[in-house]
Amino acid sequence: MNITVLVAALSGALAVAAGAFGAHGAQGQAVEWLKTGAQYQMVHVVAALIALQMGARAPAWLFLAGGLIFAGTLYAMALGQPRWLGAVTPVGGSCLILGWLWLAFTAVRAG
Repeated sequence: MNITVLVAALSGALAVAAGAFGAHGAQGQAVEWLKTGAQYQMVHVVAALIALQMGARAPAWLFLAGGLIFAGTLYAMALGQPRWLGAVTPVGGSCLILGWLWLAFTAVRAG
């Protein structure tokens, strides 16, 4: 079993569920948090799968971890958890940025 693909698939399912809840069950600021989290998470699930196809496992894991941290903190706040979790959100964003930079480095190095 490919654990990275499994995590990507579950992350994609979570993104769809969060987006659906944001569109049909949430109100106020929670709608935007869910929408933003779902969008970033889904984009980075796809990026992780592409990175895996390129043989770039480290960027794939950064995309998945960053997406889960970034979106997860937004989802938690949307579900009523304390707003200080918003201070953790940039940690996920930093992982996403690092994943893109690492992927670029991998592409340059591969020629």
